[in-house]
Amino acid sequence: MANALYSTRAITVEHVTIRSTKPFKDVRAKLATLAPRIDDGIFTLLRYGESTRALRELEASSPLTIFGQRDHGALLAIAGQTRRSIQYDIGNPLTASKMTRHQLSAGLYAPIRVLLREDGDGGVGFEYDRPASVFGQFGNDEVNVVAQQLDRDLQALLEAAAT
Repeated sequence: MANALYSTRAITVEHVTIRSTKPFKDVRAKLATLAPRIDDGIFTLLRYGESTRALRELEASSPLTIFGQRDHGALLAIAGQTRRSIQYDIGNPLTASKMTRHQLSAGLYAPIRVLLREDGDGGVGFEYDRPASVFGQFGNDEVNVVAQQLDRDLQALLEAAAT
């Protein structure tokens, strides 16, 4: 490792929880309606150099989409537990590009990871790390402006899904 250099530093991250009184399945279904799965055709267009067309399609799409999801609750079967918990990657490629063009390392956090989980007592909630606090570590004004809008958009989406 003679040629490898690394550094570390601590950052402060704000963690958000949005609780719902609705059943898990209802919150999950509403989220899927409000934030549809990303159209993977966008990446095909970009791969073939159709960036103008991809931009038009992104501008016409939902502000936030689901890039992927994992049934995190299923992993608890290893420990003999049964819980409902879905981990989502939620974002917008256009929003991500508005940040990574100024700070490529912002790609580490785009899309945003969101957890929808059901507590042992049946309570349901979303959890995520506030984008402005995560992206704020880069100290870039252009990134911060986009991250603050992402904060508002993500909070509005999750509150709408929770109600």
